Parts: sequence; structure tokens; C-alpha cells
Amino acid sequence: MMMSNLAPVPELYVSYESAQKLKLEAAELTSWDLTPRQICDLELLMNGGFNPLKGFLSEEDYTSVVENMRLANGALWPMPVTLDVSEDFASKIEVGQDIALRDQEGVILAIMSVTDNWEPNKSLEAEKVYGADDIAHPAVNYLHNQAGKIYIGGPITGIQQPVHYDFRGRRDTPNELRTFFRKVGWRRVVAFQTRNPLHRAHQELTFRAAKEAQANLLIHPVVGMTKPGDVDHFTRVRCYEAVLDKYPSSTTSMSLLNLAMRMGGPREAVWHGLIRANHGCTHFIVGRDHAGPGKNSAGEDFYGPYDAQELFRKCQDEIGVEMVDFKHMVYVQERAQYEPADEIEEGVTVLNISGTELRRRLSEGLEIPEWFSFPEVVTELRKTRPPRAQQGFTVFFTGFSGSGKSTIANALMVKLMEMGGRPVTLLDGDIVRKNLSSELGFSKEHRDLNIRRIGYVASEITKNGGIAICAPIAPYATTRRAVREDVEAFGAFVEVHVATSIEECEKRDRKGLYKLAREGKIKEFTGISDPYDVPENPELAVDTINIDVDNCAHQVILKLESMGLIAG
Repeated sequence: MMMSNLAPVPELYVSYESAQKLKLEAAELTSWDLTPRQICDLELLMNGGFNPLKGFLSEEDYTSVVENMRLANGALWPMPVTLDVSEDFASKIEVGQDIALRDQEGVILAIMSVTDNWEPNKSLEAEKVYGADDIAHPAVNYLHNQAGKIYIGGPITGIQQPVHYDFRGRRDTPNELRTFFRKVGWRRVVAFQTRNPLHRAHQELTFRAAKEAQANLLIHPVVGMTKPGDVDHFTRVRCYEAVLDKYPSSTTSMSLLNLAMRMGGPREAVWHGLIRANHGCTHFIVGRDHAGPGKNSAGEDFYGPYDAQELFRKCQDEIGVEMVDFKHMVYVQERAQYEPADEIEEGVTVLNISGTELRRRLSEGLEIPEWFSFPEVVTELRKTRPPRAQQGFTVFFTGFSGSGKSTIANALMVKLMEMGGRPVTLLDGDIVRKNLSSELGFSKEHRDLNIRRIGYVASEITKNGGIAICAPIAPYATTRRAVREDVEAFGAFVEVHVATSIEECEKRDRKGLYKLAREGKIKEFTGISDPYDVPENPELAVDTINIDVDNCAHQVILKLESMGLIAG
């Protein structure tokens, strides 16, 4: 029997009294400190958002989900929800053992009874779940370069939900929403999933969708992890709140969903539908290229524009939620209103602003017309994204030892300080090694950690409106990408490849390091006994052979001007 959208869903929490007792017992257990993504997953496991799951997937369930979009018992479930851990941690855990799951401040949220401990085939997972083993896909990149190598599975006993200090009145569990729908008499509820600010076209679309389904509207934005580079959820929620009073108050509500998105296209759409069914919704708006991550390594879209709608339509009876098509809405100038693009006759003037064009207008401080967005939304976006020439940014030099990175970085720092307007910080490789990473060696693990530290400091400088100039060797592409994602959450990241050849760097070898590396006296030396991943698409490449330092620094200045980061 399909559960009524008003009956409670099962939760994994124990009673308050049992939780207090379990907390004391759990303090003695081996602990795993959850990552931000795992905290999102655990919250939805415990509160019933991931019903019928009773914990992180076992190996049998995982294999079945990857291969068939179903749990081992046949229930529809398209997305692996797994607890990935390090090899070191997994080696200390035995099947049958209980472990404590803690948040990042050490608070025990749950106990997990480990039933499975295995090393997955991540390339197969990427192919089957996301359609390609291509690290241009953010979830595939996460799988290969951030997630732990081993998965452990088993049922969860929930002790307490993760603490959120923001927008507490807007966060509802599935059962809290069901209680609300029951109380206000909502029997048909259409959910709108979004990870972007709402503009006038979205408002018109959602209003029409609710009308078409003869349902009330739940705006249900994701405030967990979305795509790197998305507008932060604090700004987005303020934008949603600014738009809420544009809807009839008795027919529309908003609740926040702490979901870690995978950007998994068609499978993710089905997953979103199951999650909304658990939250008491009866209808769900599925967008064009729903939860698509953008372009693959070949520059093509990962998924077709209607793949998600087609898969959802096939599964909707099992999901228990009816799909409402996302209509592409455009503004008709002559009638001063939004209309579905496929219903417009020839000869009328259609106005539209793409996401790229909106970002350009925001970054250059240009006008955003009222027909496109609400003034209140634009005000919120401008607070977070002032014109680019007023934002913080990071210039990240990479290249072989002796290529000239530090010299150009110093010259650039002086030129930017001469211009004034923003504080400038130089994070040179040697300076960082001395002050931030003095305990680290030169193994791959330690070099990665050193670059991640540089990235963290650069992201904080960028967030606070300053300019960070980084000049490490940074030989590994995956680590540079991780730093880019950290920084781009707050401002621009400008990668500059100092493309001086290894032969030229060896000739300049003032410190005698290459000679020692050739003699085997320095192990794991970039370019000699350790690889260097040449940047494929840096914002700028400079070669210091026969070009003076001033000219190289000036090339960077011109690039920053062309990107709008400094005033021309």
C-alpha cells in the first residue's frame, strides 16, 4: 500500500530518554567524524527523508542500486547513499561492531551497526550512476578525489539531529511538513526544487504549475551541498523570502531541504521525487536538464534536456508523486507578461536574460530590468556579489621549481599594491612552508595538504574582499581543482601557468636542487622523479624565457583587467 501523504513516515530516532543513555555508551565507541556531505545524508536517513533506507547501504543494496536503481528487495532507489571512510579507519573496524558517528565539532549524532566493509569499483559507480567516468562531473570528481576509498554499511540508530543555527523556523522534517499539510488541509501539494535564486519567470512557472495541478505550492530549495560555484544558501534563502509575498499566502509555503545534491540528472530527478514523497508532496516539478552538472570534458552536456523527465515519467507510479512539466517561460514585451515559450505566436518580441548574462550584469554593476527579476532579489544578490572590481580574488601561479613563479608573484603584488583599493597577500611556496606547513615533508600526501592549506587561506582572503597571490609548485591537477572550488565559492580564481620548460629551470638552478634530484639525493622531486600535471585550461600561460619579469607581471594585470577584476 502506498502511504498517504498525511500519515507519518518512519524515523530512525530513539526516544529522548534512550538517546541520553546511548550517548553515554557511544562515548566509549570507535568514532567516525562525518564530512559535510555525510552529515546531510545522515540527517535525511534519520528523519525519514530517505525512507525506506534504515542506514547507509550494505554492499548488496549498493550493488543493486548501482546496477538496477533498486535496493536488493526490489524497492526503487536510484542513488547510492554510502558511508565512505579511509582505508586506515576501515582496517580497524570489524563487521558486527558499533561505531559512533560524530559531527565536525565532535557531537555524537548516531550509532551505526557495521554489517559491511568493502572497496567499491568507483569507475563502475560513475559510469552507471552518473553516465560517465568523467571528473568534469562534480560527483565523479568527489568520488575519485575526495571520498574515502572504502565503504562501510549498516543500520543507524539516531540520537540527535544535526544542529542548524540558520533559518531554524524554515527547516522542517518530513513529519513536520506532513503535520502542517494535515493542519491546514492541504491534500495536493506540488513541490518546486531549486538551487538558484527565484526570478519572475520562476514565480510565474511555479504559480502556473500549482494551478495546473490544482494543488498548493511548496517551495523546497536545497540548502545542503549543491554545485561548486552556486550562490551560497544564505543569500538564496533571503532571495526566496523576498519573493514569498508575491504568492497568495494561503496557497504557498517554503521549507528548506538539507540535501547534498550529486547533480545526477535523470537518476537524481527520481531521487528528488522519492524524497518529496516522504515529505508529503503529491506533485513535483521536473525541470529541463533537471539537476544537470553542465558540460563534460568534451564540452557537451552530460544529459539530454528531457532525459530526467522521461525517466521520472516511467517511474512516477512507483515514486508515488506525479510529475509536473517545467514550462520554459519567456517575457512577451507587447503583452508585458510571462508566457510558455511553446505557446507564443510569431511576430511578438520575446525578452530573455540567460544565467551567464545575469552574472555578467551583476559582476559589472549593470542594470537588471524589473521584468526579469524582483528588485528585492537583485538587492540581495548585489550584497553578496558586488561588481567584480570590488570583489576579492585569488591569482594562483603554478609551474616547475625555478620557473619564475615567486619573482612574477612579487612583481604582481607590488603593482596591485600601487593601485590600492584592496589588501594584497602573497602566499609564496617558501613562505608558507616556513610559517604554515613547517611540519610537512614532501610526500604526495603532504604536498597535497600544503596546497589545500594555501587554498583555504586564499579562500578566506577572497571571501573578505582581499587579493591572494599564491605561488607554489602545485604539481597535481586534482588538488588545484579542489583549491579552485574552495576559492570560487567566494570570488574569482585566476590560474597562471608559468610555462618555463624543465630544461630552462634546470639551467637556472640557483639552489642546486635539480642536481641533487638527478643524483637521487632528493626523492619525489617535481619534473625529475615525480610528475607535473600541466594545466589544461589556465586563465593565462606565461613563459619567462627571453621575457622580463615586469612584462610577465603586466600580462597578468591585463588579464585581471579583461576579467573585470581590476578597473581598467
